[in-house]
Amino acid sequence: MYSICFKFTGNQFDAEDLTQDTFLSVYKNLATFQRDYEKAWICKIATNKGLDFCKAAGRRSEPTEDTYFAEVKDNRDGPEAAYLQEESKEYVFTICQSLKSPYKEVATEHFYREKSVKEIAEETGKGIKTVQTQIYRAKAMIKKLIEGRATRRWQK
Repeated sequence: MYSICFKFTGNQFDAEDLTQDTFLSVYKNLATFQRDYEKAWICKIATNKGLDFCKAAGRRSEPTEDTYFAEVKDNRDGPEAAYLQEESKEYVFTICQSLKSPYKEVATEHFYREKSVKEIAEETGKGIKTVQTQIYRAKAMIKKLIEGRATRRWQK
């Protein structure tokens, strides 16, 4: 039994464990054991245990350092994406600052600092409907500014 298990594992310690599992399985199923086929029956159990071991070997293997770091996903943005994100944020701030008061303050808080209408209303002491209206109007003004800048770029 040990030699069958060793052929599957290629490792003395795993072969010993597999041999022990084989005999444990034989003992548990002794009631269904037939005397005429004892050697073939035990060899078949050892072979099945070896096949199970080989199937599970992929799940038990420890990755090497190279494969481990190649498989680990980096969820962070790359330097290019981080730069574009920062540049976009600065552009939003510039656009918001070009508006007239009170739209400048509300737009900066909402679009640049990403605060909710409720937070802006609480901080400024204005009503929620007032803040919503100012954001709506600021959005329309920003759209007009961006379209105007895009038109001027294409005309150059």
